[in-house]
Amino acid sequence: MNELIRIGIFGYGNLGRGVEAAMPYNPDMQLVGVFTRRPPETVKTLTAVPVYHVDDLRGKKNDIDVLILCGGSATDLPVQSPEWARYFNIVDSFDNHSKIPEHFAAVDDAACAGGKTALISAGWDPGMFSLLRLLG
Repeated sequence: MNELIRIGIFGYGNLGRGVEAAMPYNPDMQLVGVFTRRPPETVKTLTAVPVYHVDDLRGKKNDIDVLILCGGSATDLPVQSPEWARYFNIVDSFDNHSKIPEHFAAVDDAACAGGKTALISAGWDPGMFSLLRLLG
């Protein structure tokens, strides 16, 4: 049985648009919605995916298998990742290297409490970019 992985995107800046643009290259995934703090009618997506206000996110927890958090590491992800890891399997791109252990502990506590899985610090930085800096 080939079920699609249902994806939600929270945050629709450059990273959120990049995630949406990558969706057609992942035939095992289905984008179910973009979630934003802005008025949804002001967000123009690349596709016809529905846009919802973040206040609607908790009500969609049975419709999303993985929530990709596309906020910033300075102020968004330290709050959003632990908050949403209680309700969703999440992926974030937290890249404040010195604070990763602290971020991990907060997200891990929340994910464990909710019976969910969280992948943090995934992506170009601190992923591949960090390895390139090390090699350089």
